[in-house]
Amino acid sequence: MTYYAIKIAVTTILIVLISEIAKRSTLAGAILASVPLVSVLGMIWLYVDTKDVGRVITLSGSIFWLVLPSLALFLVLPLLLKQGINFYLGMTVAIAVTAACYWLMVSTLGHFGISL
Repeated sequence: MTYYAIKIAVTTILIVLISEIAKRSTLAGAILASVPLVSVLGMIWLYVDTKDVGRVITLSGSIFWLVLPSLALFLVLPLLLKQGINFYLGMTVAIAVTAACYWLMVSTLGHFGISL
């Protein structure tokens, strides 16, 4: 149980730290947020938990393919906000578009025999 508490604490601290840094410098916050910290932590926790390099390889490959559709959020949200859309509505629409892009990517990869 202590191990899970440590995992949660480390992950939470990193997210809060990024948001606090972004308050002072959006550039520094963006740099830290663009580093795939969640992915890196996920791979570290997976390896520590399983010692299975094969699972880490599979996770890393899946993350690669799914980063591409995740970029839709960063395109759609600013476009909506610039149009004067309410932040929460814009975020909801951007998340929905991103979810649709994930579905499209997984479906497309499936047609090419790539399973995530």
